[in-house]
Amino acid sequence: MKKIYHNLTFQVLTAIALGILVGALFPEVGAALKPIGDTFINLIKMLIAPIIFLTVVLGIGNMGDLKKVGRVGGKAILYFEIITTFALVIGVGAANLTQPGRGIDTSSVAAQASKTAEYAEKGANMDWVAFFTHIVPDSFVGAFAESDVLQVLLIAVLFGLALSKVKADISAPVISMFEKLSQIFFAVLGLVMKLAPLGAFGGMAFTIGKYGLDTLLPLAKLMLTVYGTMALFIFGVLGLVAWRYKFSVLTLLGFIKEELLIVLGTSSSESALPLLIDKLETFGCSRSVAGLVIPTGYSFNLDGTTIYLSISAIFLAQAFGIDLSLTQQLTIIGILMLTSKGAAGVTGSGFIVLASTLAATKVIPVEGMALLLGVDRFMSEARAITNIIGNAVATVVIAKSENEFDEEKNRLALAGRIKPEAQEVAEE
Repeated sequence: MKKIYHNLTFQVLTAIALGILVGALFPEVGAALKPIGDTFINLIKMLIAPIIFLTVVLGIGNMGDLKKVGRVGGKAILYFEIITTFALVIGVGAANLTQPGRGIDTSSVAAQASKTAEYAEKGANMDWVAFFTHIVPDSFVGAFAESDVLQVLLIAVLFGLALSKVKADISAPVISMFEKLSQIFFAVLGLVMKLAPLGAFGGMAFTIGKYGLDTLLPLAKLMLTVYGTMALFIFGVLGLVAWRYKFSVLTLLGFIKEELLIVLGTSSSESALPLLIDKLETFGCSRSVAGLVIPTGYSFNLDGTTIYLSISAIFLAQAFGIDLSLTQQLTIIGILMLTSKGAAGVTGSGFIVLASTLAATKVIPVEGMALLLGVDRFMSEARAITNIIGNAVATVVIAKSENEFDEEKNRLALAGRIKPEAQEVAEE
């Protein structure tokens, strides 16, 4: 029994349940607990940049093959594009099949127009060329100060490539030092993870206390459509991909269950990013593949966000009685294939990307997003969980395709004989 109490999964599950109770029974208290969840997320964000940098540099430095690095990156981008396209098509198909927007009362939209005006303005003014050029930082230090994942990733790739090109007497001491620093940062992450139950409690109490379970009732059909479609995507599309590469999605989900629960409690996929790299390396993926694929996927492989955006766009058209032709729906899919890639780099990303998509179609009223305000927070958990599962599957797929997957290490990890560094510290 004592061992159960010290288990991180048990602690986070208990914290989430308590957060729901506090938020439901004492809404004002729950809403006031937002700083607790935010503080935990900030602690994790503090570690994202150095962990990504060290992981990628060590991976590439030890790999020492520029062509292989390019091949891994190219495979990852191609995979992301194919899978997110499937997610878009499935989302649009599910919305057409279930018709979640039919019969929705839109009379409240005008009263809440001011709440969506800011998103609409940002969406209309989004500069997608600027987003991609933003990947190159103004300064080396600035990328770390802003904790910009793509900028840190670029710096790490360049640093790792340079490290692999210099003489061994220069690179060897640097790699040795970085190995030690990496162990220290993962140990720090393990200490922070001891606070995961507190972060999950604060995040869940705030969500329930602030928005209330009663806000779900009017849009229950939309919620069921989103959650059901994401489940279909995970166990259908990703399940088939995993079967093709000879591993089980269910087994992978069981291995990363702590990360999924933390994401559920905090509504933030970033809260699991550093630990996910550590976990998948323990699962059998090489450090170089995990370090490259996961950070890139956080910007370009947002499966959950993609499904949510596609369903929301069709939902709003249905709510306003707009019958979209096949051409118009294909246009929405095409626009979302571009706009959804910028979701991770924008504050209030989901709403802003949706606003930019609706503005581009010039058919669906942008102010209709007010209908989604009440349930968006509840759907953010589903988006974040689907995103993290999609990136975990992608990492294993790329690792296996590159013969960078250690089957023996995987067997030992699944048997519980080896654990990630951060998890060992967290459970001590």
